[in-house]
Amino acid sequence: MADVMAHVRRRLAERGLAPGERLPSIRRLAATLRVSPSTVVEAYDRLAAEGLVRSRPGSGFFAVACAPAAPSDAELADPDRAVDLLWISRQALDTGPDVAKPGCGWLPAEWMPQAAIRRALRGLSRREGAVLTDYAPVRGSPDLRRLLARRLDGEGIEAGPDRILLAGSGSQALDLVCRLVLRPGDTVIVDDPCYFNFQALLRVHGATVVGVPYGPTGPDVALFAAALAAHAPRLYLTNSAIHNPTGATLSPATAHRVLNACAAHDVIVVEDDVFADFEPEPSPRLAALDGLSRVIRIGSFSKTLSASARCGYVAASAERIEALVDLQVATRFGGASPISAAIVAAVLGDGSYRRHVETVRRRLAKARRETASGLEALGIRPWLAPRGGFYLWCRLPEGADGVATARAALRDGLVLAPGDVFSVSRSAPDFMRFNVAQTSGPASFAAIGRALAAAAPAREAA
Repeated sequence: MADVMAHVRRRLAERGLAPGERLPSIRRLAATLRVSPSTVVEAYDRLAAEGLVRSRPGSGFFAVACAPAAPSDAELADPDRAVDLLWISRQALDTGPDVAKPGCGWLPAEWMPQAAIRRALRGLSRREGAVLTDYAPVRGSPDLRRLLARRLDGEGIEAGPDRILLAGSGSQALDLVCRLVLRPGDTVIVDDPCYFNFQALLRVHGATVVGVPYGPTGPDVALFAAALAAHAPRLYLTNSAIHNPTGATLSPATAHRVLNACAAHDVIVVEDDVFADFEPEPSPRLAALDGLSRVIRIGSFSKTLSASARCGYVAASAERIEALVDLQVATRFGGASPISAAIVAAVLGDGSYRRHVETVRRRLAKARRETASGLEALGIRPWLAPRGGFYLWCRLPEGADGVATARAALRDGLVLAPGDVFSVSRSAPDFMRFNVAQTSGPASFAAIGRALAAAAPAREAA
């Protein structure tokens, strides 16, 4: 079939078939190329799906035109785009596999449980047709919600399956929560620094974003309380476990003081816990301390299982889940794909996920040590040594600028994550977030060193 398609594409490209001209009959082309008629039928159908030919029932297949060439990765990833909140995401997603991505927010494909995912897909192919074709129930897969409820119970969070809502991803779960609780002009407190997409999404919702400095044990509690009193925020959005980008861990004392301050000022807390499974030992969870009264828990498996089979969830009070269900039906007519939910449920349920996560933790511990050592040789110093996860939040050598270094690195085929895009106050120009799973190896460190050196003349000229 591939040979038949290549033959037709070549004739179209060489103008051997003009637009509107009838293609050879199925039997004639089959005889010419010495293939079966069914092979030609399948090739023609696929070319029609690509828009290269058009079927006219009773008349045959006709040439349309040569399809325009797909844009290259270089065309998609604009190196001159302003280094804003979405710069890292766009560069990391659009650049090809030949570009190293120490600045991206995911593990390499070879680190993911591909064998378990393939087993789940094979099992899924044997399931009843409804899973493959129908909409999901309004709360999402009951099987996956039961598994999630047991996992949350193990963390001390009492949330039955009915208090869990599946969504298309962790980001979509957060978007739903923002739609439910925020109105344009509402103030939201975030950590400074924080995950840059938090800021981007909050801006979409017209929120006023206020940052509170984040330290090794959580937000500065005195400044946090002062911000709540001064700005009357509607929401506080944070990572509790293995904070992004700093890698810090919330302490019990800070967690209690944060919750007490939020209760005193009637602030809703959204705890994004997508990195929880990378922790070697659980740290305090705001959702567990609060009992999902004021806290809304969000999670997903994009970081640990698959960013392709995306599936997120929300755990919250029964009243909030009911409201979120209605909102998700109104805006998306369903949340997580039944196919994605079935894949996640299969991998969680067969025992392979636990083994996979334990292996990844060990690999990450080794990668953190090696990456920290390689970066320190370049004068780049980690802000702290995280307990887990794949991020190192690092200070660049004196006088270095993160944005200039990231631009220089991109020209050398390297995507970096400059610190200021994480900072609401833009107070981290000399910081950089490194993904240790994507950084290790002499080639990566050599490229980072070249980027620092290339950015130096720009600093001196300024």
